Amino acid sequence: MNAAGRRLGNTIDAMKGKRLTQIIVSDPSSILYLTGKDIHPGERLLALLLREEGIPVLFINELFPTEEAEGLEIVWLKDTSDGIGIMAEYIVPNKPVGIDKTWPSGFLISLMEKTGSRDFVNSSPIVDRIRAIKDEEETRLMEEASRLNDKAMEMLVGSIGESHTEKDLARLLSEIYEELGTEGFSFEPIIAFGPNGADPHHSNGSALLKAGDSIIIDIGCRKDGYCADMTRTVFWKEIPERSREVYETVLEANIRAIDMVRPGVRFCDVDQAARGFIEEKGFGRYFTHRTGHSIGLDVHEAGDVSSANTSILEPGMVFSVEPGIYLQGDVGVRIEDLVLVTEDGHKVINSYTKEIMVIGTEV
Repeated sequence: MNAAGRRLGNTIDAMKGKRLTQIIVSDPSSILYLTGKDIHPGERLLALLLREEGIPVLFINELFPTEEAEGLEIVWLKDTSDGIGIMAEYIVPNKPVGIDKTWPSGFLISLMEKTGSRDFVNSSPIVDRIRAIKDEEETRLMEEASRLNDKAMEMLVGSIGESHTEKDLARLLSEIYEELGTEGFSFEPIIAFGPNGADPHHSNGSALLKAGDSIIIDIGCRKDGYCADMTRTVFWKEIPERSREVYETVLEANIRAIDMVRPGVRFCDVDQAARGFIEEKGFGRYFTHRTGHSIGLDVHEAGDVSSANTSILEPGMVFSVEPGIYLQGDVGVRIEDLVLVTEDGHKVINSYTKEIMVIGTEV
C-alpha cells in the first residue's frame, strides 16, 4: 500500500473511532497528505469526502486537471455547477458529518440547506492528529528542507553589507532559495535590524544597519512540499553588553527547552523550560509569544509549544523551539530550531551555528 492509501486507511479508522461515518476534508494540505493531489482552489469548492463505506470521493473543479487514481472517485465540477448540491447527493442522510475547522461558512451553510441537517462537527482533529506524526519519508524530506535552509542562512549572513536594507536581504534570500533548488519561501521572511527586532512579526522595511544592531533573520524554504523554519540573530560590528546578556539568556532558554524533548514529556513542559529560565533572568515580561509551533506540509500546523498545550510528545512529531526577548526601542533576539521527537529523545534537524556572531568587522 502506498503512503496515500495508508494515510486514508488510518484516517477512516480514526473516524470510526470517533463514531463518525463521514467527514469532509477541505484543507488543501490535508488533501495533499491523503491523496497526493496538490490543489490550491482559491474561492472554488475543493473537498474530499471520506465515508465508512465506499471509496473516497474528491470534488474538484475542472480548472484543476489531475490524474485519476485507483481507489479514489473524482467528481468534476464546472464553475456553473451546483457543487454543494452535487456533494449533498453523496452525504448519508440522518448521520453526523465531520467538517474542517477552516471550511468557509458559505459552503457549510449551503450544505446545511441542501441536506436539511444541522448535525455537523469539527473533524479537523482527526486528520491533524495523524498528520502530527511524520513517517520516515516525511522526516527525510523535512531534514532536506532544513539542510537547504541552513545553507541559505549561511549564504545570506555572509552577504550582509552596510548598504543593505531589510527588504534587500529578503529579495536576496529569494534568489538564494532559487539557486539552491527550493520551491521558494515557506513564509514571508522576517529581517529585522536593531530596534525593529523588538517586534516579533516585523514587516521588512528600509532601515539601514548601525553598529551594535541586532539582526533577526527568521527564514524558511519549501522543498518537495515540506517546510523549513529557522531563526538566528547576529550583530553588526559590535555587541553591546545588554544585548549580549539578552542573547545568552535566549540561547540558554533554547537549549534547555530542546533538552526537555523526548517521548512522554508534555508540550507545556518544553515551554516552561524556556519560559522559566527567561523569567528567572528577569526578562519574563519580554517573552511575549509561545515557545514553538508544529510544522510539516504547512509552516504552522495544529499543535504548539505553549503553556496551554498539555498533549504528550510522541515519536515523529516535529516542531519549532523559538524563545525570544524583545526590548522595545532597543533590541530583539530570537533563536529558533526545528526538533524531531525520536523513539528515545530528539534530533535537531537544522545545524547552523547558534554561537554569538558579530559580522561586518575588519578581519
